[in-house]
Amino acid sequence: MSFCYGDLISLFNQCFAASHNTRLELSDGEPIYLPADSQIDHHRILFAHGFFASALHEVAHWMLAGDARRLQEDYGYWYCPDGRDGTQQSQFEGVEVKPQAIEWALSLCCGFHFNVSCDNLNGSVEPDRHAFKARVREQALYYVEQGFPERPQILMQALAKHYGQALPTAASFSL
Repeated sequence: MSFCYGDLISLFNQCFAASHNTRLELSDGEPIYLPADSQIDHHRILFAHGFFASALHEVAHWMLAGDARRLQEDYGYWYCPDGRDGTQQSQFEGVEVKPQAIEWALSLCCGFHFNVSCDNLNGSVEPDRHAFKARVREQALYYVEQGFPERPQILMQALAKHYGQALPTAASFSL
């Protein structure tokens, strides 16, 4: 199956441009969320270099950001770049569990292979990808059992319909 970021942009924008004044857009630079300002009248989720996985990841962060956070650049979230020590990596993974669980669900709705992102290639410690993926899976299973938040559910349904996939079940999230 071919994964065209243009389809993802179109589906996201159909779901949220009018209701949340937010658009998914391609960037030649690093991914970032930019709220509307005096020059651009809509909020923008910019994903990196046309990478489908980057778009899904950035969308997942937006899906969880509340109203106040969506008025701040990059949602005002803490971020420590690549090169983290063990404590910083643990903090990074702690804030990434929920968005990566959403990203995994969105990926399944597209039929797209999901990989957890430890995002620490130059760190002083080697991240335990398996343990982190297990934590992300537990969060995804919680969402399956308790229900996904409204915005992820809306996009999951649109993606599943477009890509001819079923909505994720507990059995969908295997290690």
